[in-house]
Amino acid sequence: MECGPRRGDGVISVSGKSVLVTGAFGGIGAAVAKTYGAAGAQVLCADIKDTAATVEHITKSGDRAASVQCDVSSPESVNETMERLANVFGLADAVVHCAGIIHERPLLETPIEEFDQVIAINLRGSFLIGQAAILQMSGRGGKVILTSSDLGYSGRETFSPYVASKHGVMGLVRSWSKEFAPQITVNALCPGPIDTDMLGAEQMTDEWRRKELDIPAGRFGTPQEVAEMALFLGSDRANFITGQGIGINGGSVMP
Repeated sequence: MECGPRRGDGVISVSGKSVLVTGAFGGIGAAVAKTYGAAGAQVLCADIKDTAATVEHITKSGDRAASVQCDVSSPESVNETMERLANVFGLADAVVHCAGIIHERPLLETPIEEFDQVIAINLRGSFLIGQAAILQMSGRGGKVILTSSDLGYSGRETFSPYVASKHGVMGLVRSWSKEFAPQITVNALCPGPIDTDMLGAEQMTDEWRRKELDIPAGRFGTPQEVAEMALFLGSDRANFITGQGIGINGGSVMP
């Protein structure tokens, strides 16, 4: 009995797909953009910072990539970014939203401005990027991949704004996956402790580092390990996966 698309080898291809990757300056976002480029996608690399190095890495192998500056918390900036994707590479086939920030601070020392900033970038940004992507995908189908966290399934002291934002991302994923099924799949990457500049392993307090490494894998993950899952979710091999938060976390959370 035929149960879905069959493949004759282990290579995942997204050849010719029009893909937006946010947060592509460095860390997980850069790894995702490079991985999609190597798999044949046409990648628009978006970030508030300059993504020229990521684009250069992709294009030196003959793959296609372009860059755009994007403030994911701004509707105007997000809409301009999606328009650039459509104009340069065509309407979105997949969007991988990796942009985000993190702060560690006890609740009673957290200013409202810091809370607002985390929510604006992590949650509002996910809403805006997802909404604009789904608009382009409507009637065609596509893949929306947001970024939550292992903390999107749990809580942690001194990280309440970040944890709240990542729980909110999972709420978007679960709602949109039902609203736009079956043509559009919506999933979230839920990384655990990943060795990136945002996590800042070298600047961690001893207590923070101890908690991050107190997992079955006993180590930090790499951006590439997250990127491989992002590529899978954006490919035809993941057509039967939607509404999920996929843990790449070394066993930190087992929902």
